[in-house]
Amino acid sequence: MDKKTTAIVVTVATALICGCCSLFMCIMGFGTVMGTGTYDLGGSSGAMPPAAGYAFLCLSVIAIIVPIVVGFFMFRKKPEDAMGNDPLPPVS
Repeated sequence: MDKKTTAIVVTVATALICGCCSLFMCIMGFGTVMGTGTYDLGGSSGAMPPAAGYAFLCLSVIAIIVPIVVGFFMFRKKPEDAMGNDPLPPVS
């Protein structure tokens, strides 16, 4: 595969993986901040604290930024060397 095809595959894969995770975290974060989030762990259950909701929202923003950064670095054009690819002349 050439570099462009690899860049497209990597960008789409990270967008799908991070997009699904960030969507779930965003929904959980909004629900927790609004007071509708609960947990049931073993024998105890209760309302989740709003700080957990804010953490979910921050993590979802980070997960949304990851595919953007990956796409930027995969599709950018790398600058050519100042000397170019010319071989060095022989030393006399």
